[in-house]
Amino acid sequence: MSATEETTNTGRGGGGGRLLVLSSAGFTLMFAVWLMFGVLGIPIRAELGLTDVQLSWLSSVAILNGAAWRLLGGVLADRLGGRVVFVALLLFTAIPTYLVSQAGSYQALLLYAFLAGFGGNAFSVGVSWVSAWTPQDRQGFALGVFGAGNVGASVTKFIGPTLIAAVPVAGYAGGVIPGGWRFVPFLYAVLLVVMAVAVWLGTPRQDRRPGHGRPLGEMFRPLRQLRVWRFSLYYVVVFGAYVALSAWLPKYYVDVFGLPLYQAALLTALFIFPASLLRPVGGWLSDRFGARRVMYGTFATMAAASLFLAMPYGHIVLYVPERYEADGVREVLPYQLGVLPFTVAVFVVGIAMGIGKAAVFKHIPEYFPNDVGAVGGLVGMLGALGGFALPPLFAYAQAWTGLPQTTFAIIFLLTAAAGLWMHVTVHRMLHDRSPDLARNVEPTPA
Repeated sequence: MSATEETTNTGRGGGGGRLLVLSSAGFTLMFAVWLMFGVLGIPIRAELGLTDVQLSWLSSVAILNGAAWRLLGGVLADRLGGRVVFVALLLFTAIPTYLVSQAGSYQALLLYAFLAGFGGNAFSVGVSWVSAWTPQDRQGFALGVFGAGNVGASVTKFIGPTLIAAVPVAGYAGGVIPGGWRFVPFLYAVLLVVMAVAVWLGTPRQDRRPGHGRPLGEMFRPLRQLRVWRFSLYYVVVFGAYVALSAWLPKYYVDVFGLPLYQAALLTALFIFPASLLRPVGGWLSDRFGARRVMYGTFATMAAASLFLAMPYGHIVLYVPERYEADGVREVLPYQLGVLPFTVAVFVVGIAMGIGKAAVFKHIPEYFPNDVGAVGGLVGMLGALGGFALPPLFAYAQAWTGLPQTTFAIIFLLTAAAGLWMHVTVHRMLHDRSPDLARNVEPTPA
């Protein structure tokens, strides 16, 4: 059987369904590890006396390492098979995750956070692996199910504050099992090893390798196409910004609204759930109506909601005669966004992101059916690198302006740029394919 035939074969009865379940569970766990510093960063900041910029880099270095190897991971999965690469990722990630629980300084923590972030590369490996076992007419939904593992970002939001409060700082067994915030990465390290064993034993041993035997130059050739980089920008908007907000929102709720950590974590989960669990819905919509239409809706919704969230709080100052106001100043039209409308708007952004993430990856097997690993790896890598760059950008923008709302102004500008590029491209494609129609829509007088 050829590589192409293997890629398009349904695999019914061959373990494809079990593979989807186990790979999705493994990706959920690694995603939880990848973004665990969004919640752990708050008690870490208190223990080590970190600044906001230092805290932002703690999350960002993990995101960086979870992005940098996605292209390589996708190519390796195509050539060697997703099973062996996925299991290796689980086992390797367990080591630095355990070391995070033992870190005694900011410098050590920064190094271990960077290495633990390696698990984020599981996405491109899983996309290649799942695509190889799924027929094209169902790939949008299957990749959406796998991608719903993004909900792992909410795992620490739910269990982190409870475990931090429940496990004594001294830990158990004389400190062998650490306590406080350190218990969370210790627990994750154990679960990663258990998950690696489950994936190895529960997925088909005879794997599919659509890139087996193909020259690397041939596998990387599609990356020269401009549309691949356009898809990457889309993914920066719907995934990179999602990753950044997942890590940034707990701090935003704590600092801007004065909420306790457990409430901030739960409200952040309200953003994460639709941004993750609606991914299968986005895949189904893309299968049914086309990915481009779904992307139009995604960008329009995100732009409107993020512009609303970017509005600075304040009021208009009017200078009036002193007989009306003792100091000659009257403040009118006060505006301040409360927790409830803020959370609703962020929830809407999460819905759009969840649907849009699946739509972006629906494009890839349609345009590049034999190069999902390389193209998906690059798109995933650049999208995740957006998640690395945005938290420090949020921090610096807030430091420069004093306005926390600049976080959403940045997201609005990014969304508008991606939507404009897509619309210009669509318009050019329609013009190229129907030049006569383009000339005759508005008839030119003789």
